[in-house]
Amino acid sequence: MVTYLLIIIHSKVVKGIITLEDGSVFEGISFGAEKPVNGEVVFSTGMVGYTESLTDPSFRGQILTLTYPMVGNYGVPSFTEKDKYGLLKSFESNQIHATALLCQDYSNTYSHWDAKMSLSQWLKQEGVPGISGIDTRLFTKKIRSKGAMLGKIEFKSAKSIDFADPNLRNLVAEVSTKTVQYFGKGNPYKITAVDCGIKSNIIRMLVDRGAEVKLVPWDFNLYDDLDNCDGVFISNGPGDPTMCGKTIDELRKVINAPEGKLKPVFGICLGNQLLSLAAGAKTEKLPFGNRGQNQPVLNKLTGECYITPQNHGYAVIDKTLPAGWKTLFTNANDHSNEGIMHESKPFFTAQFHPEAQGGPTDTAFLFDVFLNHVKNKEKKLVFPIRNKQTVRPQYKKVLLLGSGGLSIGQAGEFDYSGTHSLTHLLTHSSNHLLTHSQVVKPSRH
Repeated sequence: MVTYLLIIIHSKVVKGIITLEDGSVFEGISFGAEKPVNGEVVFSTGMVGYTESLTDPSFRGQILTLTYPMVGNYGVPSFTEKDKYGLLKSFESNQIHATALLCQDYSNTYSHWDAKMSLSQWLKQEGVPGISGIDTRLFTKKIRSKGAMLGKIEFKSAKSIDFADPNLRNLVAEVSTKTVQYFGKGNPYKITAVDCGIKSNIIRMLVDRGAEVKLVPWDFNLYDDLDNCDGVFISNGPGDPTMCGKTIDELRKVINAPEGKLKPVFGICLGNQLLSLAAGAKTEKLPFGNRGQNQPVLNKLTGECYITPQNHGYAVIDKTLPAGWKTLFTNANDHSNEGIMHESKPFFTAQFHPEAQGGPTDTAFLFDVFLNHVKNKEKKLVFPIRNKQTVRPQYKKVLLLGSGGLSIGQAGEFDYSGTHSLTHLLTHSSNHLLTHSQVVKPSRH
């Protein structure tokens, strides 16, 4: 007879208190560093990519709330392994920039062939708080109705802290490189990239297409360097774009350079806002911003719609664009600006992220558009001819299967998605059947 002895070790549960500036208080369980922090509370709707999001410099100063309920189940890959360009292989920068992470359900176990540690271990190693057990749906609805709010996370074992608005700091100066760096040395197309908080995959996208990237600080004398480059790139970054006065002044000189000195200019995210301000337009703070992996964007030139990843809290005001400039992209949800272009010069931007390390990759071709301008020296923006839409097959009957929620309380959202799918399918005059998605049991981790 064999006797098995089961020993259960209960780890100490540490509670974290989240307080919002409107007085709301939430209590959750700590799975990260136990230190008090403050910042702007925002939410992101991405289903995957927490390692990329946490290391995205655009999240500097922000307490990131993930709406997807299950977090940590695939762990964290190596934080030392680098690619052929010397960039960390699986991250967007060399550190976590988000102030803290909030989620509903943290998975204490993880499974992935590339995982080297748990999300909890990584957060503690980096000194970043993580709080689970939060009603993220209520949290998100509150932010959507009242706008992004200041918040703070406190622990009983530490001193209390006050609220602080990170947008009053020059966050770009905090995350930008302090020295000039080169990537893809020897490649034929010389691109000066202004680092306002650049994501590593942007560098990869440029270098893979034949660019030698000269990465410069946010306050670099850009105009004086025009003779040494074939094109100018302006990166993403955190905070209020009006804080970057030096960058805006330099860009103003770049876009007003004499004919023989003009170079193609491409900006992403904050780069869109900075180029717009340099052109004479104005920006505004969005109520709660656009952050996630599923934002629909309309191309005003071609009429195409792309599904894009985004991370921004400010937007360009379309009606303030001066003569010679026009809107290139528009958000199909809130109709905010998603990019601009010059009518006769090779300048254009995208508010979204075509490099999309966490996906989707629908708009990666924008890097080709930029570098084609560099190669061909065309003055007017030209988009590639995309493949024509294939003929839609006609089906008599379609069975639509719902995927089901991850936990009890989510069925309504999947029913909503199924209903919209049926509405679309009904336009093609076929018979349909929707199977109702029900949760068998709540998920436990």
